[in-house]
Amino acid sequence: MTLTIGPSDDLAACHAIRRVVFIEEQQVPEAEELDDLDAGAIHLLALDDGVPVGTARLLLKPPVGKIGRVAVLRSHRGTGLGAQIMQACLEVLRDQPGLTTAYLSAQTHALGFYEKLGFAAYGDEYLDAGIPHRDMECPLFSS
Repeated sequence: MTLTIGPSDDLAACHAIRRVVFIEEQQVPEAEELDDLDAGAIHLLALDDGVPVGTARLLLKPPVGKIGRVAVLRSHRGTGLGAQIMQACLEVLRDQPGLTTAYLSAQTHALGFYEKLGFAAYGDEYLDAGIPHRDMECPLFSS
């Protein structure tokens, strides 16, 4: 397994992963998942021997960088790939000028996953696409 993770212009590959994970598996409506924010985002793509297996999207609104659409194909879950994608997201955000905080909207079942990466939950639980979520943030320190 040769794994690479980084920014990518291959939006079709990112969409294909998101379609499987969010639209097919989690029943998120396509109109909510594939939105107009993709055009101005930084997309990360994880490749296993050149095959797309995971993705994430970064939206920059200084001083905050929003991490979203983190998705890993079922074949690669439980391998640590999700954490590797998140670390890559944080590295990219740390390299952006004017950002001090990383933000994400976490599905509540994944709170522990994000807490291990340095994120802290705040605010009340809410529904997004019918799935319980909480807001989380993590300070971005220069590396």
